[in-house]
Amino acid sequence: MNNLNNTRIAVIGLGYVGLPLARLFSTKYPTIGFDMNPHRVAALMEGHDATLEVSDELLQSALNNGFRCTSDLEEIRNCNFYVVAVPTPVDENHTPDLTPLIGASTTIGKVIARGDVVVYESTVYPGVTEDECIPVVEKVSGLKLNQDFYAGYSPERINPGDKQHTVEHIKKVTSGSTPEVGKYVNAVYSSVITAGTHLAPSIKVAEAAKVIENSQRDINIAFVNELAKIFHRMGIDTQEVLEAAGTKWNFLPFKPGLVGGHCIGVDPYYLAQCAQRHGYNPEIILAGRRMNDGMGAYVADQVVKLMLKKGIQVLNAHVLILGFTFKENCPDVRNTKVIDIVKTLRDYNVNVTIHDPWANSEVARREYGVEVHNTLPQASYDAVILAVAHREFEALDLAPLKAANAVVYDVKSALPAGTYDQRL
Repeated sequence: MNNLNNTRIAVIGLGYVGLPLARLFSTKYPTIGFDMNPHRVAALMEGHDATLEVSDELLQSALNNGFRCTSDLEEIRNCNFYVVAVPTPVDENHTPDLTPLIGASTTIGKVIARGDVVVYESTVYPGVTEDECIPVVEKVSGLKLNQDFYAGYSPERINPGDKQHTVEHIKKVTSGSTPEVGKYVNAVYSSVITAGTHLAPSIKVAEAAKVIENSQRDINIAFVNELAKIFHRMGIDTQEVLEAAGTKWNFLPFKPGLVGGHCIGVDPYYLAQCAQRHGYNPEIILAGRRMNDGMGAYVADQVVKLMLKKGIQVLNAHVLILGFTFKENCPDVRNTKVIDIVKTLRDYNVNVTIHDPWANSEVARREYGVEVHNTLPQASYDAVILAVAHREFEALDLAPLKAANAVVYDVKSALPAGTYDQRL
């Protein structure tokens, strides 16, 4: 195992998590970013990050100071501190898909040498690092954990689109395969993370800490989503209720909405899978997931009901959806639940138009089979749905977009009073 002075870092996976981390490490250590996508690497080496997580100025400064990105495995062979930051999705049956992690572990196995350390950042359920990933590294490399090489786990806590809570400003949980390795991993991270670190006693504890963070948020959002359904039936405005309840000092300020993205909409399934493997059926976790997974269809159904109440013919009606990304002011469309609104409306034979100034229209077409317009269409619609509260929509005049008697539904409670027919 090495010391800080001769630490040479390679970050595997240059997406929303890996690139900001690699850029940050490069301020203190020789750092190489590795990604299998040569187009992504080429764009980064030209000084632009399409995810917008790292500004062009920061990226270009890092490149000028020696940071580089590559798809060539040989270029990371001389590194001795490997960080894995690849996605951990679920399949169509909500089963954790470890394929990216297994692939990254295979890559590590081809280059890791005696004394090196590999740290996983990808969100997993407890046990994946030691039971699923490390055996792959051992098999490919021919080396043994804690004899020839060492491991750690430090869960990512990136919040895409958040320019205040960037990677260096979020406290980092760290861990190692031995107490000594844990201290070393913690020292590497604490040297660049200004918010500080927390050294967990084991890799499994660090894995569990991460997966429950997002599960907790998921359950809390599911609760207020259920409240929204209840209060709607009672004729009570949910936001007004939450504002009143929020005057108590210990009331948690969660809001109803669509729960997508790469973490909150996925991680609870990892925890549920782990629980079921140990013979326990996680009722609350899965109930929360069912509630949140159904909110897109619920919104669409509510819009259709409003249209019928106003005498608008639903068949072949034209509906405009404002926003497609999984959250505001971010180009990330991974696991967006806006697609559920689209699919449900199409079941009613409604013509759906999507406008999102942030979303990559090519990615949306490839991943979801939908057309996303980056510029605002010049047309009028029978219904307008504000699905994502991008800053561009704050001062948007809806009047030119509305046909006579049109319905406006506000998913995010971002529109001024009197401009919407109903909000979630």
